[in-house]
Amino acid sequence: MKIKTLVAILALSAGVTTAMAQEEPNCNSSSSISHEAVKAGNFKDAYKPWKVVLDNCPTLRYYTFTDGYKILKGLLGQIKDKNSADYKKYFDELMNTHDLRIKYTPEFLAKGVKVSSADEALGIKAVDYIAFAPKVDANVAYNWLRQSVDAAKGESAGATLFYFLQMSLDKLKTDPSHKEQFIQDYLNASEYADAAIAAETKEASKKAYQGIKDNLVALFINSGTADCESLQNIYAPKVEANQTDLVYLKKVIDIMKMMRCTDSDAYQQASFYVYKIEPSTEAATGCAYQAFKKGDIEGSVKFFDEAINLETDNVKKAEKAYAAASVLASAKKLSQARSYAQKAISFNENYGAPYILIANLYAMSPNWSDESALNKCTYFAVIDKLQRAKSVDPSVAEEANKLIGRYAAHTPQAKDLFMLGYKAGDRITIGGWIGETTTIR
Repeated sequence: MKIKTLVAILALSAGVTTAMAQEEPNCNSSSSISHEAVKAGNFKDAYKPWKVVLDNCPTLRYYTFTDGYKILKGLLGQIKDKNSADYKKYFDELMNTHDLRIKYTPEFLAKGVKVSSADEALGIKAVDYIAFAPKVDANVAYNWLRQSVDAAKGESAGATLFYFLQMSLDKLKTDPSHKEQFIQDYLNASEYADAAIAAETKEASKKAYQGIKDNLVALFINSGTADCESLQNIYAPKVEANQTDLVYLKKVIDIMKMMRCTDSDAYQQASFYVYKIEPSTEAATGCAYQAFKKGDIEGSVKFFDEAINLETDNVKKAEKAYAAASVLASAKKLSQARSYAQKAISFNENYGAPYILIANLYAMSPNWSDESALNKCTYFAVIDKLQRAKSVDPSVAEEANKLIGRYAAHTPQAKDLFMLGYKAGDRITIGGWIGETTTIR
């Protein structure tokens, strides 16, 4: 009896061993057959041997998954009726292949195989879901994409970033309460695209990500959420509810500034609350705009001074000094306005706008003499500033040239100056608060 039992056990063991020996070669040969068929674009013949590998030895080779995507998407592309049983079968298998890839990703990584993370793979699954699902559920796709993007960040595939925002927009179309999250999704996707562009070393890949970034911007602009009124309606009540939440307030400031909505009450109020908690150049700038809107010129300039002092970048210092000059000019404080415009130039000598502002300030007060012809010489000083503006900053050349054409018509005639003892080429000092010397043309 014992001998019979031993023989049975040995026979069973031999059978198992033979089966195991047969299984591996079967996987290897099936893998090779399907892989070669995929290379040839023969997805129909590749399908069965590929399934053998996926079902029995999914971690044999990583290209089992990449081949699987090609096979299944190729077969799906050949079926016109998305509601047919065959289409649904291949689609379900495509999703299952993605799930298996995600499941086995840690195992491949442990072996040293260079593959995308499970989170990145989830994003790729979502993109295929959107492309091939008989009926796309935006909520399902969005949740997958958001999980992927939140984890992978700047390492996300370009398509993942794009469809993440597209699905967020699709949710917004049916759920208006999603608007604030959509805006945040745009900011995140845009930030990650910028990070991907900065990290890329290949020019073609960098260009591709830039294309994705441009598409993200287009989606956002066309979404209907990008106007200042919409942002004001979203954030005004939330700013009041979160006036001690520094992180949230800074987010609002960044969004409103990016969309050039610094005139909005929400931006200015958020800046005020941030300034109370943690004085910063941006917060002080927001407070300056708020004070200006209230008619408090002195308070506005004071906040701009604070913003300038807190700022470390000279180009930005110049912008804030110019803003202060503009505030003072609006209040007809001409001499003070010129001082701030000159301060802006001292921070950035290639900044044309302050020169244009000074020119306009001079044009606002040409009457410093009892002689009309001498008063008109003020416009020579005006033109000097405009010429200087376009020489240091070509971006303002068009505006400067228009103003030169306008103000040149106000310069004095040679005969009128001759009667006063002046001729072309003479130097003359403009009186009053201007006090600048210019050349008669």
